[in-house]
Amino acid sequence: MTNWDEIRTAYHVARLGTVSGAAEALGVHHATVIRHIDALEKRLGVKLFQRHPRGYTPTEEGEELRRVAQATDDQFQQLSGRIRGRGSEVTGELVVTSLVSLAPFLVRALAGFQREHPEVIVRYLTDDRLFRLEYGEAHVALRAGAVPQEPDNVVQPFAQMRIGLYAGTSYIDRHGRPAALDDLDGHVFVAHDNPDNRAPHQKWLKDNIPFDRIRFRCTDSRVMQRAVLEGAGLGFLPETEAAHNPDLVQVVPPQDDWCAPMWLVTHVDLHRTAKVQAFLNYLKAFAEEL
Repeated sequence: MTNWDEIRTAYHVARLGTVSGAAEALGVHHATVIRHIDALEKRLGVKLFQRHPRGYTPTEEGEELRRVAQATDDQFQQLSGRIRGRGSEVTGELVVTSLVSLAPFLVRALAGFQREHPEVIVRYLTDDRLFRLEYGEAHVALRAGAVPQEPDNVVQPFAQMRIGLYAGTSYIDRHGRPAALDDLDGHVFVAHDNPDNRAPHQKWLKDNIPFDRIRFRCTDSRVMQRAVLEGAGLGFLPETEAAHNPDLVQVVPPQDDWCAPMWLVTHVDLHRTAKVQAFLNYLKAFAEEL
């Protein structure tokens, strides 16, 4: 049977390129590293590394071992994260993910939750990609749009993301304030660079406003808000976010076809843990207060 210590040693040598680097990472003597590599190569009947004065370079077979070992190491790390999340105490890491546009709301909620549970280490990850809860990449995901369909996830309806149309005070000073939804002729907009973006308000914009009137285009919601603040045009913003800035004026209140449902998503293996349940309950209460 293959010695897993030898495979782990070979992985670190392939990753770091030197015996000394692998020895330091593993906390063993460099002679142990060399002995493991020699024994593994003998057992497999192939050369895994080319030795040279600067270190060890993986052969084709060594590179294949590195890729497989990397994937295995990643899976063990993810499993470890999931197991750590199953305790009965509200302590340790809490990993929450969402789109960056939800950050103003979630940061306030996470900070409040941490005040009540000071032993919790918050990791809040924002990205356009979907984090894989089944691989332990996050404990809780807050998602907007269509109901999530990934298997083995617990999906709960959360709230509506209310989106209004806003302008900066400097824009209104120069161009005036639209009186209503049918008074947008002559106004320019800040919006997503991709006209086919799936956000409900972006679909409305595509159907009702010529694309050449979108004079400031970007891909990050933080940039969009800043551009609206600087008077670059009218822009769609979450109501809870814009309400905290006195220099943003709501020119059209949220419309039904601009709003998107939000969902709380957890993995079935972690859903009932004390830490996840404590945060879900806190987040729901926090949203109700808002």
